[in-house]
Amino acid sequence: MSGILFRDAEVAGLGRTDVRVIGAVIAETGRDLARGRGEQVVDCGGAALIPGLWDHHLHLHALWAWRRSALCGPPAVSGPSGLAAALRGAPPDESGWVRGVGYVERVAGDLDAAALDALRADVPVRVQHRSGALWTLNTAAVLRAGLASGDHPGIERDARGHPTGRLWRADAWLRDRIPAGRPADLSAIGRELARFGITGVTDATPGLAPEAVASIEAGELPQRVHLLGSPLEPRQSRNPRVTAGPYKIVLADSGLPGLDALAERVRAAHECGRAVAVHCVTREALLLLLAAFAEAGVRDGDRIEHAALVPPEVIDRLAELRLRVVTQPGFIADRGDDYLSDVPAADRGDLYRCRRLLDAGVRVALSSDAPYGPLDPWLVMDAAVRRRARSGAVVGAGESIPASTALGAYLAAADDPGGPPRRVRPGAAADLVLLRTPLGEALRSPGAGAVRCTVIAGRIAFT
Repeated sequence: MSGILFRDAEVAGLGRTDVRVIGAVIAETGRDLARGRGEQVVDCGGAALIPGLWDHHLHLHALWAWRRSALCGPPAVSGPSGLAAALRGAPPDESGWVRGVGYVERVAGDLDAAALDALRADVPVRVQHRSGALWTLNTAAVLRAGLASGDHPGIERDARGHPTGRLWRADAWLRDRIPAGRPADLSAIGRELARFGITGVTDATPGLAPEAVASIEAGELPQRVHLLGSPLEPRQSRNPRVTAGPYKIVLADSGLPGLDALAERVRAAHECGRAVAVHCVTREALLLLLAAFAEAGVRDGDRIEHAALVPPEVIDRLAELRLRVVTQPGFIADRGDDYLSDVPAADRGDLYRCRRLLDAGVRVALSSDAPYGPLDPWLVMDAAVRRRARSGAVVGAGESIPASTALGAYLAAADDPGGPPRRVRPGAAADLVLLRTPLGEALRSPGAGAVRCTVIAGRIAFT
């Protein structure tokens, strides 16, 4: 027999016990289990052994690309001179382009092609807004991508009909018009996720290209992956660790659809046997979505992605419809000071709600939205507890939740976000995280340093 024997681990509901892993499952728990032949023994010393964390909303390929891009926003860049230095110092990639990420207007105002030309004009440059919704291209990039003759509705044009260089919600369109770079190496992303104790992720990228799906199915990533961007009628995955989730619908801030059109999209997904996962960050988008559900009906598993602004008058309605909310309080830690300056005081309590949703019976899952939000789940949990911005100011104190609740919101199954936390028990998948301390101590000040070892499908992925 071979496998892993965790000796003297703190396991919720079992006290201190031993846990035996054989293959990809937990085979046995109990005190003083005998070591099997060839079995690796991990002495836990009373530290907590918990189920692996599941990030219920991130973007794998964007995360990989982000790691290869020039940072163009805070805290790395804080003004026009810093932005100029970042772009001029960025080496072009293998296709000759410079890619910038994380831009926000307080760095250097509204960008367009002319503004980027003043910073760097010798090579094609594209800069992504930190929201992920907007690309700005310099003139060389506008010409290379053919924006002048493009027909995408997200191409912004001036009064003469010329492209300004600003391109809204057009990632797939743009991808087809720039040279393909080298394929994504998701193995590096997998190692980073494992270091945080993440054993599974939900990729929330809409309309995933076939090559993106193929790279995820290739198995470079040790984590299990749930895809929201699969076609309405997805084919059977070649990798049993890759599954199709609800169907992703984006309610773009730059142009909301009509009620009938949105209701029809929801209805079409339901008729294909799929729940929906709807990107929704504004009050207007949320109200529109609730009206669409009233028209199309609700299917078990329907979920709202982000729910960045939830007015109190709709909370009970979310509970009545049994909608799930997958939210990212990590944005409070990352952007809270911006919210305090830009969001009206009356609306700040509506930002990235947790407690009031949970108190009303809404199922809530936590996630990162990486790379647009901080990937570290322990930072996200801490933000859900303390609600503190970088400056230390508190944003929405009434939405704070206990650390144990925040952890539980990372432990639900992929197909049941906001549901009961998975447990360490015989027959469960051997996706596990060994902490360095008992759980209560780790939760007093959540941090990634608490992770000692991560096991995915019975194999040690980080130690």
